[in-house]
Amino acid sequence: MKKITLSIIALAISASSWAQTLDRSQRPKPGPAPEIKMGKTETFTLPNGLKVFVVENHKLPTVSMSIQLDIRQELQGSMAGYSDFVGELLSSGTKTRSKDKLNEEIDFIGASISANAEGAIAFGLKKNQNKMMEILSDMILNSDFKQEELDKLKTQALSGLETNKNDPDAMMDNVQKVLNYTTNHPYGEVETEESIKAITLDRCKKYYDTYFRPNVAYMAIVGDITAAEIKPLVAKYFGAWVKKEVPVAMYSQPEAPLSPKVAFVPRDAAVQSVISITRPLDLKPGAADEFAAKVANTILGGGSQGRLFLNLREKHAWTYGSYSSLSSDILVGNFGAEAKARNPVSDSSVAEIIAEMNRLQTEDVDKESLQNTLNYIGGNFAISLESPQRIAQLAINIERLKLPADYYQNYLKNLNAVTAADVKAAAQKYMNPRNMNIIVVGSKEEVASKMARFGKNNIITYYDNYGNIIVPSETKSAGNVTAEDVMKNYVAALGGEKAIKSLKDIKTVRKGALQGGEITIMNFQKQGSKLKAVVNGTFNGQTMNLSRTVLNGDKGYQETQGKKQELSGDDLDQAKEQADMQADLNPEKYGDKRTVKGIVQVNGADAYMVENLDKKGKKSTEYYDVNTNLLVKQVQAGEGDNPGMVMEFGDYKEVPNANGYKMPFSLKMMGGEFKIQTVEVNKGIADKEFE
Repeated sequence: MKKITLSIIALAISASSWAQTLDRSQRPKPGPAPEIKMGKTETFTLPNGLKVFVVENHKLPTVSMSIQLDIRQELQGSMAGYSDFVGELLSSGTKTRSKDKLNEEIDFIGASISANAEGAIAFGLKKNQNKMMEILSDMILNSDFKQEELDKLKTQALSGLETNKNDPDAMMDNVQKVLNYTTNHPYGEVETEESIKAITLDRCKKYYDTYFRPNVAYMAIVGDITAAEIKPLVAKYFGAWVKKEVPVAMYSQPEAPLSPKVAFVPRDAAVQSVISITRPLDLKPGAADEFAAKVANTILGGGSQGRLFLNLREKHAWTYGSYSSLSSDILVGNFGAEAKARNPVSDSSVAEIIAEMNRLQTEDVDKESLQNTLNYIGGNFAISLESPQRIAQLAINIERLKLPADYYQNYLKNLNAVTAADVKAAAQKYMNPRNMNIIVVGSKEEVASKMARFGKNNIITYYDNYGNIIVPSETKSAGNVTAEDVMKNYVAALGGEKAIKSLKDIKTVRKGALQGGEITIMNFQKQGSKLKAVVNGTFNGQTMNLSRTVLNGDKGYQETQGKKQELSGDDLDQAKEQADMQADLNPEKYGDKRTVKGIVQVNGADAYMVENLDKKGKKSTEYYDVNTNLLVKQVQAGEGDNPGMVMEFGDYKEVPNANGYKMPFSLKMMGGEFKIQTVEVNKGIADKEFE
């Protein structure tokens, strides 16, 4: 008992003495950076040059295998996009397995095996490692590219490009590539309809034959294995892979602009702007100031504690978030500060991003912010080392990027050596807003002119969604033409008020291709606020119901992917207006207020631009051909990250037995063209269709 009591007293005295000497007004000095202990990586090289990296991890009975090519491919030029098809073609059957057979065998062992333009990856259970490696090697060594598979991929790619034409993120991505790297660099090449259509099977085969070689490949094998057991398997399945000299392309070095350049990309339906302040960087992995640049970027916009986020979101509430990114690269790195801001505050958001970049260049970062950032980056790095796949990749990086052998062991040491002066110097070198491309995707009418002040001599250069310089058409005056005039002429062009009033019910069936599948849209309308719209899709031979909207008077529902929800609020109001075949005759019934904004070009022809506000103030824009008076385009404004909807109407024809009434037999939307296959008017649609 005495010993226990004396021990407690001794501990109490010791604690009391420590408390008396501790000065809590002083922040404790950070201790030395902990030593990084990397997981063990064993390596070996096959006679054909394939370099293999093995990391053991026996926590789970799984194995992952990946192949990474170290290549510098030639420019794709007029066939930009063909390299992306190579991985899909490798996964579409071999000389020994059809596509169906390949998929069947992969599914049978519960594995995941896929390929891309610069390698392949497989993951599954350890007990199936032999089969996995055999299939992976079959894909790599025994490719069998087929024209029919390439044709499918091209169709899917073209559909995707059509969808992306008005997608703000896709538009931004393309223009950033062109402005930062130019089209004379592989990072700056952009896929277009022309380049996709031009791709040939021979060109894809040439890429495979040229670059898929073991002497430029790194293979990482991670999981419940040992190097001793895996080495004979690698030799068995990849030893026959024939090595060959692989050409190394040379590219011009992209340069940052000498003065701020404002690039504006006009976008239909934009209620917010997508903003990027960006430039290419000559920053290689392992550069002396790489860590300082990473720290500077993290302080500026590396997360929700970054200055951009705290400024634009927390302080001003102009955006959901604003971030920056910085990357080193063996060819050319890049920096970008980004935000999505509402139209009225788009220029203010750009100004604040620039202000924060300037602040980082002119003010020393305080000690607390610097230390917190170092801890954040170091903590993320340490956590990443828990992944065996990450350990294997770091080992590959050291050899592929020619980094010092102890680069990652000294990561935290070098990181914690970064000072406030280093951060300022890196910001001045890599984040100077006077050497940036200021790119904005948004509303030309509401935003573009406000961006001029950020460019040299107030110059704005306009680009299309592919990064081509354009001269946007100017909005011409519509004179004394009113919205009532436009709508009156539109009704007449459709066949007249009498023809429209004679409509009792309409059933249409439209079909079109979208994302590699066939879409069928069935639309039923009947007097009495009755509507049914059904969208079915057929993909890979399987037909599924994508959506169903039903309205019967004042009640209705919408069903999407099996989830059913009653129509209410705006959705119910919109369904009622869509059901009304005579809505164009009675716009006041739905609170629609139209205003002519001028005359613009739509597909090379003059059209009246008419702004339509519904009773809730939601805006859409309609375009009526000046010569035909027909509606040729409608743009429904989006909200937040919703890009909105753009629809184009064409091929107007008289509907049989409809008193001269016309309908657009072609409808383009969501990247596809949907054509009327059948149309029936006043055939007496049964009420049960709307139950």
